[in-house]
Amino acid sequence: MRWSFFFIHLSMNRPSLPGLPDLRAGNLYGIGRNYAAHARELNNPVPTRPVIFGMPLTCLTFDGLVIIPSFVEDAHYEAELVIAISKTGKDVPNEEALSLIAGYGLGIDVTARDIQQELKEKSHPWLIAKGLDTFAPVSRFVPAGHVTDPQKLRFTLDINGERRQNGDTSLMLFPVAELIATLSRYFTLQPGDLIFTGTPEGVGPLFDGDRLHAVLEPGLVTLDVNVEKKT
Repeated sequence: MRWSFFFIHLSMNRPSLPGLPDLRAGNLYGIGRNYAAHARELNNPVPTRPVIFGMPLTCLTFDGLVIIPSFVEDAHYEAELVIAISKTGKDVPNEEALSLIAGYGLGIDVTARDIQQELKEKSHPWLIAKGLDTFAPVSRFVPAGHVTDPQKLRFTLDINGERRQNGDTSLMLFPVAELIATLSRYFTLQPGDLIFTGTPEGVGPLFDGDRLHAVLEPGLVTLDVNVEKKT
């Protein structure tokens, strides 16, 4: 009974997903280097299969505030399409993968680039660089039925009114259906799981007081975030 209560309590503390009120946030999966130009701008090899990493639920936030801790010297923005999963799936074939999507949103995968570089040099996981509190702000979600083809979406990111990123999902190295199928091969996907699908080129540093505005076209959702750097 004590364990049952623990899991019920944990579930109730998972936030509801804006735009998808019947879903509570679950596991967070990230895909690295899913756009060739972004891999090259950071002098990384272009991958031949999806680069998968995880993030703790505590880094998830919504329209509002990203807080950069004082020990992070170089935090970067990475705007990307985010997929919300609607139902349980394991070993899902590519042709059925899109049926698992509950909705589409936008996210900023905030990355402590200085910490990530140090971890990469030691061949260590990226968790600390990717998973700090508030480092995964997400917009509301538009239901999947509003999107005919997830590989025909565009998104933009402006910082302080200046365009920084232009995303086109047709340029993904690994399309959405393949990402879902691949993840479900290794993990059982659950309702409310979120997949950050990778960022295009144009990433760069964040500073105290920055105002971020991202748009998923054509006029589907927006994401507004302010940045606070702790001293």
